[in-house]
Amino acid sequence: MWRLIFSLLLAFATWGQTTHPILPVGSAAPDFSLPGVDGKIHRLADYAASPALVVVFTCNHCPIAQMYEERIQQLETDYGHRGVAIVAIQPNDPKAIRIDELDSSDISDSLDEMKIRVEYKHLHYPYLYDGETQSVTRAYGPQATPHVFIFDKDRKLRYEGRMDNSYRKEMVNTEDARNAVDALLANREVPVKHTGVFGCSTKWREKAASRMEGLRKIEEQPVELEMATAGDLKRLRENPAKHMALLSFWATWCGSCIDEFSDFEATYQMYKDRDLELVTVSANMPDEKASVLRMLEKKHATSRNLLFASNDTAALQAAFDPTWESAVPYTVLLDADGRVLYKNLGSVDILELRRTILANLPSDYIGFNQYWRAGSGQKEPAKSGGR
Repeated sequence: MWRLIFSLLLAFATWGQTTHPILPVGSAAPDFSLPGVDGKIHRLADYAASPALVVVFTCNHCPIAQMYEERIQQLETDYGHRGVAIVAIQPNDPKAIRIDELDSSDISDSLDEMKIRVEYKHLHYPYLYDGETQSVTRAYGPQATPHVFIFDKDRKLRYEGRMDNSYRKEMVNTEDARNAVDALLANREVPVKHTGVFGCSTKWREKAASRMEGLRKIEEQPVELEMATAGDLKRLRENPAKHMALLSFWATWCGSCIDEFSDFEATYQMYKDRDLELVTVSANMPDEKASVLRMLEKKHATSRNLLFASNDTAALQAAFDPTWESAVPYTVLLDADGRVLYKNLGSVDILELRRTILANLPSDYIGFNQYWRAGSGQKEPAKSGGR
């Protein structure tokens, strides 16, 4: 997580600025015609009557961008009745995002996933997708998400940069974007025309090779299978490793287990650098080890993988959880102290599971966890989310 935060705050590095230059202040607004989460095509001309236009390049997966969703919404609420247009554009090519770069999100940055985020967070501002060609993104040159561009009534750029001075809302004392909008509405010169941005770097399509290389490395990792006794399963429930543990009980003869297996492995790859451990436990008979291993290899299961070491399935189930008397799939999420955060018999809602993980993973800033608890019904953990 330390590495993530450091890279976020340096997202406006020299490489990005020289390779994809920022639209200079005073420039005319580049035209756009982009699909939105509302199913409509949005064009620059649609906002011609507005006295000011705020274009915010933001995304789903970046934790800094997540911290600004509510602020973008509030900006529209506060200025929309004065005619100011607020438009958010998702600039990243999803094919250029490595799976480990999703360590702070439940989803990636495709248009369909943008619709999921808007519904989950009840966002109402226009949210447009430029990940297909990135032609609009190249014209504006956002260095990170979020990056704000504010245009006057003649659609000349009068401000570009950050929205305010801190992703930690309680530390905000300079509201640069609001100051710029206020100046334009009062027919005054914008006092500060440029500020540096902080957030996740724009994921240009040139980075797609890096994503493919990351996937290749995952596929090259060994797949191993251990036999698990009743004692092993009892220790598994006690979670002696003191990491958040996602435990997936499955079997090769269970169609719904196979169907969701890849989601579990993807979830593990997303969050493993943040101390999530995935343990898959096959409820097959011990003499079916070869077929279990074949399925694990097919799914590139680089997690820890166990197989019941006895034909006495009921005894093994009871060793892990005496209340578990039914079939698979059976999923349990434990925190580092062994407390159950999530338990489900049957197919999981993978988004609900990922949001529970994100709400409880150790984090440098409790606001990142609170983002995922909001609207989920989850309470604050007994201990601080910080490390």
